Amino acid sequence: MLNEGWDANNVTHILGIRAFSSQLLCEQVVGRGLRRMNYTPDPETGHLTPEYADVYGIPFSVIPFKGRKTKKPEEGDRPVNHVRALDERKHYEIRFPIVEGYAFALRKNEIIADIDSMQTLRLEPEYTPIAVFLEAAAGFQVGNISTLRPGGFVRQDRQKYYQQTHIQTIKFEIAKQIVYKLVGDKWNAPDPESNPELRLISRHRLFPQVYRYVDRYVETKVDFRNCHPCELGHQKYVMLIVDRLMTAILPDKTQGEEPLLPILNRYKPIGTSADVDFFTTRRCNGTQRSHVNLVVLDTATWESSACFYLEASDIVKYYVRNDHLGLSIPYENLGITHYYEPDFIVRLKNNINLLLETKGYSRQEESLKTEAARRWVAAVNNWNRERLGDPEQQGRWMFHVCRDPQLLNGELESLEDKNEATYKE
Repeated sequence: MLNEGWDANNVTHILGIRAFSSQLLCEQVVGRGLRRMNYTPDPETGHLTPEYADVYGIPFSVIPFKGRKTKKPEEGDRPVNHVRALDERKHYEIRFPIVEGYAFALRKNEIIADIDSMQTLRLEPEYTPIAVFLEAAAGFQVGNISTLRPGGFVRQDRQKYYQQTHIQTIKFEIAKQIVYKLVGDKWNAPDPESNPELRLISRHRLFPQVYRYVDRYVETKVDFRNCHPCELGHQKYVMLIVDRLMTAILPDKTQGEEPLLPILNRYKPIGTSADVDFFTTRRCNGTQRSHVNLVVLDTATWESSACFYLEASDIVKYYVRNDHLGLSIPYENLGITHYYEPDFIVRLKNNINLLLETKGYSRQEESLKTEAARRWVAAVNNWNRERLGDPEQQGRWMFHVCRDPQLLNGELESLEDKNEATYKE
């Protein structure tokens, strides 16, 4: 098999089952199996990493060799794909700001939040049980539960909590936590002694506004799933609502507040698709309308289908897969900071920069990512206006979640029409 003209770099095993006429031919066969798969130097040593082929058969026993270390896992034989930006496609380059946070400064303490566009919060009694059966412990037992115990099973639930708590109390507590996050208090403020009267006035003016948004969100966006309304007082749901509303609340520019602006990375404020250059063994699709030569497929169908329709769409100028690109959106989930990376950045014919997410299912965390992406878009669009004066010169940013790649082209057309209507207004 390994005769003249053989040129494959993913050979990992050679089995000699015939006699060789000379040792030179034997060495040539081994050499054909040692063609490298990866030419990326090791960043620590600066040398190429060792690659091995397993050689079996008596004819090869006379050849000196250096084998891989024992008990080391065998390397796979999947081909390595080099994903990189192509110089000949430089006109497809996509640039974007690298956002680390937001400048949220209130002067008149006027805020606004689009509750209608927020995602629904579903209570999950299957993950946070609302009742449990307990049995009195007597002695020590290993194994299955036995009925030979003093006393019977007792149901423990939150009925007493429901009787003592009103849903309005929970709403007030959520609003209080949001206001403290907005203006700080004497325990967590950066400077507890600075402007205590100003903080008091801020809370006095912000609390009624925040409470109205909390009340509207609870009444219209919470799916209680036949649970008692006071089940919303569970710490998990309180923190989720606080995180979502903190992401949705923006300064009210119509009342003279400064717009929400992004805080960019001080060392690298602008990212670009020209920086993409990495190797992967995952499956890839080739591209024609992207600065990057390949699209890495995380799943077998979603990214591949989206890539197909992006390549075929008449509305799309060019696009890039957000893989090793550096575009990440900060958000908080249960008080912990995370970073969300949308799947694609798409440049449409009308100069819209679209953050495109392809998602076939939705979880609670996905709602936080959606709200964080909208906040990112609002801040970056304000930054474009501040920097250029005319957002059309830079192109507006938008965010969209596609639940079905088959409908992607129609959804892109709808976004284009929506953007044109916005400009006319």
